[in-house]
Amino acid sequence: MSATLSIRIDDELERELTQAALAAHRPKGDIVREALRRQLALGRFRSVRGEVMPFAEQNGFLTDEDVFKAIS
Repeated sequence: MSATLSIRIDDELERELTQAALAAHRPKGDIVREALRRQLALGRFRSVRGEVMPFAEQNGFLTDEDVFKAIS
């Protein structure tokens, strides 16, 4: 099942979206869906990261480099 969502965007964003779709040879809807999926995934990542960070810090993982060193 799929749903339809209508949104209002300003003229500048419409131009950028149209240019991106033309450059990628893809429909504007595909570009918007991909951007929305990416934004929602980023929100989930930030949420999980916020929950995990206190445990990571307790175990000495303060930076990405700390993690890479541990798994390398």
